[in-house]
Amino acid sequence: MFKILEKRLLSENIYLLRIEAPRVAQSALPGQFVIVRVDEHGERVPLTIADSDVKDGSVTIVIQAIGLSTRKLCAMQIGDYIADFVGPLGNPSAFVALSEEELRSRHYLFVAGGVGTAPVYPQVKWLYEHGAKVDVIIGAKTASMLIYTDEMAKVTTNLYIATDDGSKGFKGLVTAKIDELIANEGKSYDECVAIGPMIMMKFVCLTTAKYELPTTVSLNALMVDGTGMCGACRVSVGGKTLFTCVDGPEFDGHKVDFDEAMRRQSMYREQERFADEKHKECNCYGK
Repeated sequence: MFKILEKRLLSENIYLLRIEAPRVAQSALPGQFVIVRVDEHGERVPLTIADSDVKDGSVTIVIQAIGLSTRKLCAMQIGDYIADFVGPLGNPSAFVALSEEELRSRHYLFVAGGVGTAPVYPQVKWLYEHGAKVDVIIGAKTASMLIYTDEMAKVTTNLYIATDDGSKGFKGLVTAKIDELIANEGKSYDECVAIGPMIMMKFVCLTTAKYELPTTVSLNALMVDGTGMCGACRVSVGGKTLFTCVDGPEFDGHKVDFDEAMRRQSMYREQERFADEKHKECNCYGK
């Protein structure tokens, strides 16, 4: 059992939970994820690690309450216990293997969308602490949906905000902001990392391809065991079938078949809707 040490509402339906999980905290590296199960009857939910603290043995996750399992998780309170918190899983970000000298010579561009902003933070923080230059674009539909802007500002070389309605920062999509930085301002980057909704990552990759900018994406596919045995998280990358849990979660975005991945993500939408409605009828989410 894993105790909830902290709970915060970051934005509408988006919650931060800090979990007591010393073994996971001790081993976690940027880019890795955990699989969470609320109780013995709950489904396994993969969540990218948003932060970890070895000293207090905690791991931070950020969840958007959009379905049955995530709503149950977000309804839990400080002091409650989660049944399973397994990790760290997946491969860490490739840059953790670079030398200090290599890191100091590199300039990264991170593009974060929605709840995907949270897992961008530990990667940016790690790079910044190791001397790399890091620019970050955080995108959201409107200012009230932005998260992690204060935290990110402390660990970036340049932080850019993009909102669809122009309520804060640049008015427009993150892809338009990429164009502005590279085509208009003459910015040059060694690598782009995009984490967010699948459709956002697809169009970020289409944009960076114009500039021949290597782009890494983090895929949060449907999973069961997280060890490569079930095959539920398979994804096509460069014409090959790979598994998000053991081959990823990070892949070359220019080789990912996003259309197939998005179809797979929606496979169980009707079953999820039915389960969610049944749970609401019995008022099982709590206050």
